[in-house]
Amino acid sequence: MDIIVEKNSRLKGEIEVPGDKSISHRALIFGSISEGRTEISNISKSIDCLSTLNCLKNLGIKIEEKQDLVTVQGDELKEPKNILDCGNSGTTMRLLSGVLSGQPFYSVLTGDSSLRNRPMDRIIKPLKMMGGEIYGRENNRFPPLTIIGKKLSGINFKMEVASAQVKSCIILATLFANGYTRIEEPYQTRDHTERMLKFFNGEIEIRENKIFVIGNQKLKGREIYIPGDFSSACYFIAGSLLIPESEILIKNVGLNPTRTGFLKIIERMGGKFEILNKKEICNEPIGDIRIYYTKKLNGVEIYPEEVPNIIDEIPLIAVLGSVSRGKTIVSGAKELRVKESDRIKSITTELKKMKANIEEKEDGFIIEGVDRLDGAIVDSWDDHRIAMSLFIAGLIADGKTVLKNAGCVKISFPEFFDKFKGLGVYFEISDQKGE
Repeated sequence: MDIIVEKNSRLKGEIEVPGDKSISHRALIFGSISEGRTEISNISKSIDCLSTLNCLKNLGIKIEEKQDLVTVQGDELKEPKNILDCGNSGTTMRLLSGVLSGQPFYSVLTGDSSLRNRPMDRIIKPLKMMGGEIYGRENNRFPPLTIIGKKLSGINFKMEVASAQVKSCIILATLFANGYTRIEEPYQTRDHTERMLKFFNGEIEIRENKIFVIGNQKLKGREIYIPGDFSSACYFIAGSLLIPESEILIKNVGLNPTRTGFLKIIERMGGKFEILNKKEICNEPIGDIRIYYTKKLNGVEIYPEEVPNIIDEIPLIAVLGSVSRGKTIVSGAKELRVKESDRIKSITTELKKMKANIEEKEDGFIIEGVDRLDGAIVDSWDDHRIAMSLFIAGLIADGKTVLKNAGCVKISFPEFFDKFKGLGVYFEISDQKGE
């Protein structure tokens, strides 16, 4: 599917974005390994979360889907009769690897061509330290992963890479281990797993960047509401900041402080927004965000310690920096090179086609803001974050922008284009294939 978009006039209205993808993955997994029933409302309908749901069904978990409610009947996991397909979802593979390493059976996890080239040694190392038996391709570096379940033991582990997926994998493995585990992060990463473990009556202690988890825990099923996905909301925030006369309200969006680093960046750039109706639901902060057009944003420098909490939004920050006053510099973001695409290379390559003044670095990029972008034929690299970021660039570029292979947005945000249409954005679909 290709999208043709031209410079748009104002965005106006109210929207709600779909349920948070990260929290949805975790709710499905925690519900499956807890006693009793878990009812999940406002779950993400992304392809990634569907991968987690299907893997759990193949592990013998009963999951019912009725409109906006998903019911999970917690039970002992059973050996799958086939290979578990994680699709494009690194979260599915890394989190389930932690759970499966402590089960008394054999399992294999694979994924699409993109996922099979994403690094898994970062979870294999701690799982082996815990007594797990897990093997990957190319000397335990890449999927498919073969797991022979063992009785695990807690460990002391100092993470080399700041990764919520790695941390969550170890926490989940500890729930099936003897003793306790101590994890030390180089920088704080998103803490949905820690919050959800407490919500499901689990025990966990956090002291600054150190996490302590007790093994062999019994969890209780709960009713859980998934807040709107903050990473999805960011594209509407960016569009409203950049398009003249825009003003929108995004309702019921997650405001977890380990996820909202993008708002701090926007604040430093001079962007206008306000947070309203803040409250806490199911151990997660939630509220509304009102965003206003900001005539000129300022370039900003982003430091390595900020990167973990804005990792999904960095390609979008590149778009904002491209038309901001002065320089925008991103450092310490080498992790972007091992996402669904090499996101440093992909966003740099495509924005250059639109006449952005952007220079690729090994761990980020340097951008000198220009007055305008030009429409161009750009490609998503089959990466949902790149596709959505380039769509925003197309909304402010002079002339016509053709976004090739835009159907990949379904990986995280199937409703993306429809939500923008509801705010008054006009675009064309040039090819219905694969829609």
